[in-house]
Amino acid sequence: MSEPASTDAPRLVLLFSGHRVDPPGRVPARFSHDKVRSAAAAIERVLDGLGAGRSDVGLTQGSAGGDLLFAEACLRRGVRLRLLLPDAEAAFLPVSVGASADGVEWLERYRAVRDALEEPPRVLPEGQGDASTSRFERCNEWLLDSALAWGAERLRFICLWDGGPGEGPGGTADLVHAVRRRGLPVIRLDVRSL
Repeated sequence: MSEPASTDAPRLVLLFSGHRVDPPGRVPARFSHDKVRSAAAAIERVLDGLGAGRSDVGLTQGSAGGDLLFAEACLRRGVRLRLLLPDAEAAFLPVSVGASADGVEWLERYRAVRDALEEPPRVLPEGQGDASTSRFERCNEWLLDSALAWGAERLRFICLWDGGPGEGPGGTADLVHAVRRRGLPVIRLDVRSL
């Protein structure tokens, strides 16, 4: 279910994974709400440095926090953004968007991003990837495979990550490791230094 290479191949494929904004009361804090503006500015700087624009494609899941900040920045630049979800919105939104601090605001931001897309979010197809792994792990594989279908030379992987292990399978750390295993570079924004 990867993107086929075509005559409309993008200049760059911008793949993003990042921490979600902490849920209320998370201890220790990892990506607290007070870091959102700094994270947004850091993502903007990376996209500016890459010259991101209309000839590029952006891929991410759409979770509250890093994913949506990246999505909003892509849309402002005219990047052809695609959301690839691990579950249908009815299951994805309560867990990955609404459960974060200021969940109502993040749900509104998600809907605004979704409404601005050229095509609706895609949902992980049944049978995609190893059935013994979590949907989030399979979605990471799907994201990476979709990005690489355009050619590894076009891929720019950007992550908003604290450098630590994930809290469960299929998080940002897993995608970072998958990208590194393929010998590809990682543009890391360290959430601890925001």
